[in-house]
Amino acid sequence: MAVCPACASDAPLGSRFCPSCGGAIGGGSVVATQTSFPRSVEPRPPTPSPSDQGRFLPGTVLLERYRIYGLLGRGGMGEVYRADDLRLGQTVALKFLPRSVERDDERRARFLAEVRIARQISHTNVCRVYDVADLDGRHFISMEFVDGEDLAALLRRIGRLPRDKAIQIARQLCAGLAAAHDQGILHRDLKPANVMIDGRGRARITDFGLAELAGAADGYENAGTPAYMAPEQLAGGPSSIKSDLYALGLVLYELFTGRHPFPASDPRELARLKQHSQPTTPSSHIEGFDPAVERVILRCLKKDPRERPASALAVAAALPGGDPLAAALAAGETPSPELVAESGQAGELSPTTAWTCVSALAIGLLLVALVSGRTQMIRMVPLPKSPEILTERARTLVQTLSPGDPPLDATFDFGSDYAYFDYAVRHDASPRRWDRLRSGKSPAFVFWYRQSPKHLLPFNRFWLDTTFIDPPASVPGMTTVVLDPRGRLERLERVPAERDDATGAAPEVDWSAFFREAGLDAGAFRAVDPQWTPSVYADRRVAWEGTSADDPGEPIRVEAASNRGRPVFFRIIHPWKRSADAIEASSSLSDASMAAFGVMSVGMLLGGALLARRNVRLGKGDRKGATRLAASLLVACWLGVLLVGHYVASLAMVSRVVASLGFPLILATLVGVFYLALEPYVRRFWPEMIVSWVRLLGGRLRDPLVGRDALFGLLVGVAMRLVDQVYQIACARLGVAEPLIDLPAGPPLDAQLNGLRGPREALASAIGFIVVPLLLSFATLMLLTLSRVVLRRPWLATAACFFLLTVPGIPYETEFVPVLVWSALTAALALAVLFRIGFLALAVGTSFHILLLSLPMTTDPSAWYAGRTLLVVVIGGAVAAYGVRAAVPRRAVVPIEVVAD
Repeated sequence: MAVCPACASDAPLGSRFCPSCGGAIGGGSVVATQTSFPRSVEPRPPTPSPSDQGRFLPGTVLLERYRIYGLLGRGGMGEVYRADDLRLGQTVALKFLPRSVERDDERRARFLAEVRIARQISHTNVCRVYDVADLDGRHFISMEFVDGEDLAALLRRIGRLPRDKAIQIARQLCAGLAAAHDQGILHRDLKPANVMIDGRGRARITDFGLAELAGAADGYENAGTPAYMAPEQLAGGPSSIKSDLYALGLVLYELFTGRHPFPASDPRELARLKQHSQPTTPSSHIEGFDPAVERVILRCLKKDPRERPASALAVAAALPGGDPLAAALAAGETPSPELVAESGQAGELSPTTAWTCVSALAIGLLLVALVSGRTQMIRMVPLPKSPEILTERARTLVQTLSPGDPPLDATFDFGSDYAYFDYAVRHDASPRRWDRLRSGKSPAFVFWYRQSPKHLLPFNRFWLDTTFIDPPASVPGMTTVVLDPRGRLERLERVPAERDDATGAAPEVDWSAFFREAGLDAGAFRAVDPQWTPSVYADRRVAWEGTSADDPGEPIRVEAASNRGRPVFFRIIHPWKRSADAIEASSSLSDASMAAFGVMSVGMLLGGALLARRNVRLGKGDRKGATRLAASLLVACWLGVLLVGHYVASLAMVSRVVASLGFPLILATLVGVFYLALEPYVRRFWPEMIVSWVRLLGGRLRDPLVGRDALFGLLVGVAMRLVDQVYQIACARLGVAEPLIDLPAGPPLDAQLNGLRGPREALASAIGFIVVPLLLSFATLMLLTLSRVVLRRPWLATAACFFLLTVPGIPYETEFVPVLVWSALTAALALAVLFRIGFLALAVGTSFHILLLSLPMTTDPSAWYAGRTLLVVVIGGAVAAYGVRAAVPRRAVVPIEVVAD
């Protein structure tokens, strides 16, 4: 019989590999890296044999710091001594590289790489590595001394562990291996001989001598112990997390059964068995073996790496009893994203429940659309003409009223007259104050058209789209036309020529055509002195006063101006119009608030950056999740910016495209930084809120819990919108002045027209209405987390967050109590979703809520803007279909065997 130098097991004569640990007995091409820690480390006098004492005798002091106690063992990667660290006053283990290996630059580099790799791992179930030193050209590392016995020796001594103890050790192995994988480190040689059981019965993974950064193997893919290699490693493939999980499955197999699933006498036979046969089931060795344990072990031993568990934490979660997440929280640790992802329920829905949710969603969308005629500004104001018709109408007016050279470029859009909404809320508290909108008598919405003899390039270099005032009206011949939704003229401005060679008196302008195009009777107006200064140069100004053709009780004023006999300015002034001076005076307090907000924002950015840096250095930050979130946000913002752009054939357009893509990059970076700064605290305090979110960021798109929360989120969004509508109808019945969503904030009247210009702009608006609410949901979660950090008690933090979500957002111009009720309902619903379902449902619900609020919802398919309603339905339907497909388990197809007679 031969004796294995690594584990001291008996082996048949002539064997090249040990049947127990797989280490090389003599010769062979496979590297065996067995570091033999003590089977039993009880203090005892060293044996007198010099060969057993190693290079250093007991009592030898190395580097004036380490006093040798005795040799612990030898292995393929060196000798290990027990020593006293005189500087730290603790017992350590010193691992030396053999002289033969010292002369091998490649193997010495591997030895030193072990230090750099192993020092990154700090976990109670991993043997700590302290330092590296050089003694006369011989390198060694100091590591934690584990007073106990390695698992291989323990199993040889007692056969197998009792079930409860085996489960405990299995969980500890999973936790230690997961800690290494979190740092991107593979063990590559996990086996019972590299697992120590300390004096307290805890498992400690040792010997990362073959460890390698995941995805960065450098030619040692086949290094390891053949008995514990995965089939793809034996076939010459690279190591991976899944190959470590295969080795973990083999260790668990021995832990629970005391046997190896593939008994073989040499590596070739072992490789053949692993690649072409199934492992013997643990239940075939032990009667009454736990089926749950058997399932998880056999999953780890799948030949195809894709069929193995996703992570070591997934293995721990599949073991019977216990809760790894609860154990981590009880220990005061911040659970890793992988541990959070593997916790929680499966999330599967029965087909009945799923289709009930879909039916409720369809009914909710129908109710929202039916009520939107009374609650949505876009629906309350008649919009009989499409943008194409109004554009042609504007071009005709320019050619008729102020002809000139054909334009090179033109742009258009809808706009909201916010001054009217503010005026109506302040001066009419009756339930019928919006009746004028429904009758179309007031230009609450307008359509503007601009044309220019030069390209219309926005002055704002960080924005690709043109607006009513950007670029400024500075090019001679640039003309702006404003129409009401019926196509009647509201305003016309034309920049006069820089030079006029005409002589003599300028002719009078016939303004009757302008009155006629505005739907006004010029004879019913009386001439008055001008009061409003034109925005363009003019040498003659005129003005009239009269009443609106739609409402004789509404006084209006008409201001006009000409230059050298050519009309350059015409505008109808309604009672609610305010001068720029008045607006500037009323916004002084807002400017001070914005300045204070700016200072506070800078402080938050600096604090977030420092906190993010600290979390990353401590290994708590979810770098992978932050990167994926920031990248997804960046792509969405870039897509939205590019879709909404007004493009022209100009070299200056290229620089504007590049500049406009910079702000989304800054925004995505800030979101990533704050995610790294605050998300670890969410995992520490409320990990159950982000289980499905972490799974989604991890790429588990088919996960049932992700699909369930996405489906529930759609229902939350519909519920939020119905709350808005009920509030709005109640306000109308009670005569309460409800604020507009943009004046300055609040429920639920919305005057946004972003998506009405065209399909491209509608899609860009939909992206914005999804991204911005996602950020708002994230802010809500972070606000709750910050409250928890500051106030410490969960119930107090929840109450503080509810208060901050409810009161500060109430506009001071409105009646406090009714808006407080709406704000409290909305905040309570958001927090209830966050606690009861999770963050993903809140994010989906908030985004869908804003979509339903901002894009027109109509049941009339003949309306020219019905396509925007269809866009909302398509988005909701796509998310619902995904949710049902992911959350409802597929039925197994049972093959039917046809037997011929």
